[in-house]
Amino acid sequence: MVRKPGYWTSLHGLATLALIGAAVYFIFVEHGEHVLPYLPFMIILLCPLMHIFMHKGHRGHDHGSPGDSNAEDAYRRGLEEGRKESAKRL
Repeated sequence: MVRKPGYWTSLHGLATLALIGAAVYFIFVEHGEHVLPYLPFMIILLCPLMHIFMHKGHRGHDHGSPGDSNAEDAYRRGLEEGRKESAKRL
């Protein structure tokens, strides 16, 4: 199975990272005395954003009960389908 390279490892992604890095550098070097006093507040304000974007608004949590084995069943179905596909190719 060939994996598609991610955005951050592409040329555009690396250029984006370079621009972000340059912007952060100049914000802290040139405007550090204006930004640094507010840094603790900015870190605290990032917490809700991290929950929204990393947890997808808490909708993606599917812990399930111990008797719930949907993921295990899906894995087994996929394994069986893969074995059937490889048997067809032989």
